[in-house]
Amino acid sequence: MTTQKMYDLAVIGAGPAGIVGATTAASLGASVVLIDRYGDLGGAGANTGTVPSKTLRETALALSGIQSRDLYGVDLSLRREATVSDLMRREHAVREALNRMLAQLVEASSVEFVVGEAHFDDPHTIAVRSDTTSRLFRAERILIATGSSPNRPVGFPFDKPGVYDSDSILELETIPKSLAVVGAGAVGSEYACTFAALGTKVHLIDSRDVLLPFLDSEVSEALMRAVRASGIEMHCRERVAECTSAGGEITLSLESGCVVQTQAVLVAAGRRSSTRFLNLAAAGLTPGERGDLKVDENYRTAVPHICAAGDVIGFPALASTGMQQARRAMTVAFGAADDLPGRDILPSAVYTIPEVAMAGDTEQAVRTAGLDYVVGRARYMDNPRGCIIGETEGFLKLILRREDLKLLGVHAIGEHASELVHIGLIAMTTDCDATLFSKLCFNVP
Repeated sequence: MTTQKMYDLAVIGAGPAGIVGATTAASLGASVVLIDRYGDLGGAGANTGTVPSKTLRETALALSGIQSRDLYGVDLSLRREATVSDLMRREHAVREALNRMLAQLVEASSVEFVVGEAHFDDPHTIAVRSDTTSRLFRAERILIATGSSPNRPVGFPFDKPGVYDSDSILELETIPKSLAVVGAGAVGSEYACTFAALGTKVHLIDSRDVLLPFLDSEVSEALMRAVRASGIEMHCRERVAECTSAGGEITLSLESGCVVQTQAVLVAAGRRSSTRFLNLAAAGLTPGERGDLKVDENYRTAVPHICAAGDVIGFPALASTGMQQARRAMTVAFGAADDLPGRDILPSAVYTIPEVAMAGDTEQAVRTAGLDYVVGRARYMDNPRGCIIGETEGFLKLILRREDLKLLGVHAIGEHASELVHIGLIAMTTDCDATLFSKLCFNVP
C-alpha cells in the first residue's frame, strides 16, 4: 500500500458538503484531496435525493397542471399512463449536466479527486481501496462529509416487490394507483404530495399528530389542511405493527387495528449517517445511534483537526445547510476571516405541495423565550401576483422584536416559499429592521 504526500486537507465524501469544503479550502491555498467511494460527484443531493425528488415533483406539477393553484375548474388529472421513466427523463438530463458542472468546478479548483472506499488508519491517515489499488493519504486536517442513506427499520420486507425506501422509490416501473407512506417527515411528506399530484391514492402514516413539528405551528397547520385537501389520507398517532406483501398488494396492519392495503409502500423512516465503513475508532471518534457525529459550533468533532458537515451530523440534513456548514468549518480551520452568519439562522425548505420554508425562530420558540414580539402576515391572495396564479392558501409570516422591529423569523407556505424566505434571511443577517421592506421598490405584480 503506497503512502502519498501530506495534504493540508482530505475530504471524505463528494456530496454538496464535501465539494464545498474542498473548494473552499483550496481557495484559501490548501492542498486538498477529495475522496468518494462511488465517484459520483454531488452525492445523494445530485444523484438520489434532492435533484431527483425535486425533478419528480416539478414534472408531476407540470403534467398534472396542479401547480398548487385553483384555476377555475381545470381538470387536474393525468391523461395517459405515466411511468417513473417518463417522469425522470428530464432528471437524467439535469443530473448529467450537474455532474459535468461539478467536475469542472473540482478541476478548476485544483482539488485532487480520488475514487475508492475510505477508512481511517489513524487520526491523520486515510486508507483508500479501489478495484485496482490501495493507497494511504495523510492530511493535517480532515473533513468527513459522507452523507447518509435511508434508514430501513426491521419489519418491512424490502426484498419484496412494492416495498421501497426513499432511494429505491425511483426504481418504480409504473406510477402506483395507491401508495402508503410510512413517516411524515420532510422526505415522506414531499413524496406523499408528489404522488398525490400524479393521481395516486396516498395514505400518510405517522406516530405524531403534527406535520413537520419543527415548522412554525401556523405554517404546519396550514400544510396539514392543504395535504388533506389534496386527497391524502392522514393516519396520525399511528404505528405500523406489521407489513406483509402478497398477490401484488401490500397490507399494513396499524397498532390501532386499522388495516391499510395499497399497491406500494414507501418507508420514510429518516436516514442514517454513512459512517459505518470509516473505522472511526481508529480516528478516536464514536458515532451516535444512527451513525451521526457530534460537532461544535465550528463543526469540529471530538478530535479537533477532524471536522464533519452535512447529513453525517444529522438534522437538518439539507444540501444547502450542509454546504454552509462545510464552508464555515473550512473558513475557521484555515484561519480565514469568519464573516459567515451563525448556524441558528440557516434557512430550510420542504418541497411539499404547497412548499414550506423558514429562517430564524418560530413563534412558539420566541414565545417560550419570553421575548416581546409582534407578528406580521401577508396572504398571497392579498397580492396581485397571488391572485394571478390562483394561490389561495399561501401566506408569509414575519416575527419581529417589538422594541426595534428587528426580524426574528420568517416563514412561508405557498408557491416559491423557498425563495421568499431568502429576503428575510438577508434582513436578519444584515441587522436590518422591518422598515426596510416598506422603503424598497419591488416589482409588480
